[in-house]
Amino acid sequence: MKIHSQAFPAIILAITLSAPSIAHAYNRDQLQLLQKSVAEWNAMRNQHPELAIDLSKANLEDAKLNGANLSKANLSKADLSGASLDKANLEGANLSMTYLKKANMKAVNAAHAWLADANLNGAFMKDASLKAANLARANLRWAKMSGADLEQASLKDAVLFEADMEGANLKGTQFNKARFLGNAILKDAVLSNNSVLPSGEPVTRGWAMMHDARFAKEEPAAPLEFVPPVVAAPVIIPENMPAGGVQAIPAQPVPDVREVEEWNAMRQNNPEAKIEMTEEKLGHAELGGVDLRKASLSKSDFERANLDKANLAGANLAGVNFQRADMKEANLKGANLEGANLDRAFLKGADLSGANLKGAILYGAMLYGANLDGAILTNVSLFDANLEKASLKGADLTGATLIGVNLTNALISPATTTPSGKKATRGWATLNNAVFIDK
Repeated sequence: MKIHSQAFPAIILAITLSAPSIAHAYNRDQLQLLQKSVAEWNAMRNQHPELAIDLSKANLEDAKLNGANLSKANLSKADLSGASLDKANLEGANLSMTYLKKANMKAVNAAHAWLADANLNGAFMKDASLKAANLARANLRWAKMSGADLEQASLKDAVLFEADMEGANLKGTQFNKARFLGNAILKDAVLSNNSVLPSGEPVTRGWAMMHDARFAKEEPAAPLEFVPPVVAAPVIIPENMPAGGVQAIPAQPVPDVREVEEWNAMRQNNPEAKIEMTEEKLGHAELGGVDLRKASLSKSDFERANLDKANLAGANLAGVNFQRADMKEANLKGANLEGANLDRAFLKGADLSGANLKGAILYGAMLYGANLDGAILTNVSLFDANLEKASLKGADLTGATLIGVNLTNALISPATTTPSGKKATRGWATLNNAVFIDK
């Protein structure tokens, strides 16, 4: 049996005539009505049940949407973090890559919803209906799903670290390649012989008993086949264009950036294409080696993402969250990282030469052997950061906080500016266990 979902908007290559502004994907009037009154929104849905709802990439952070009728709505990539969705109707909704971190979703109806790649970290989904929903690759770390109905749902490749599924209906649930199922709470959950373990093997009575769960014997049934959403271009709404903006002429839809091989092939075939991806939610994403050079990614979220050897040269990364991201040997040459959060990011061997890191947070960042030549590090917090053997020739550290920083064998030149605003000297380098280079 195949489960189909509605289409969701893809990132579109923009071929523009002059400095463009890309329109929001969502319908502005629909968003304003939903934010104004759930009662009025539901009345509109009842009067116009056939109306397509496009709230993709809408900012609904902390929104009060209890009881809202969002069935079959397109909410892909929307920000619903901290939102109240208790008893909301999300049946058949497209929530692909939606940000639902710490959302309140008690008794929500999300049956048949498409939640692939959604971030549900810490979401409260007690007694929720997620029957036949697709939660493949979803982040369910610390999610509360006690009493939830997940019968025939797909949790393939999902992150289940300490997810609470006590008393949940897991009959026929697909856990293929799911991570940390052994750390999840399964007390009194009901699994069946049609439920599939991360190994691909069916659940057995013995396995259920070992995990304090219950086992139900069912007639053997094939797992549901979930058909990926059809990629479609977003609707360009002229009134959503900023004043003076030039509407982009969309070309073909492009692959999901997490499909790194396909994405990189697209970049190679379209080297001059402008990539606009502001406020993307890509926490925990596997993006090793991805080509995002010169992309606009401002205010996006890459928390704990894998960006090893990624090409971010010349990218606009202002205000981006890279907290605890893996960025070993990443190319960030000339990138704009002003105000970025690189708290405990792993940047060993990364190229940050000429990058703008003004006001960035680098608490405990690993920058061993990184190239920071000519980088702007003014007012940066490098508390407990490791810059051992890093190159800081010509870097500007004016106003930077160096408490606890490790500069052992870091390269300092006469063009390096110290936190005091003065040029570095051999004495300053020696005091900080660094190496002074006379050139």
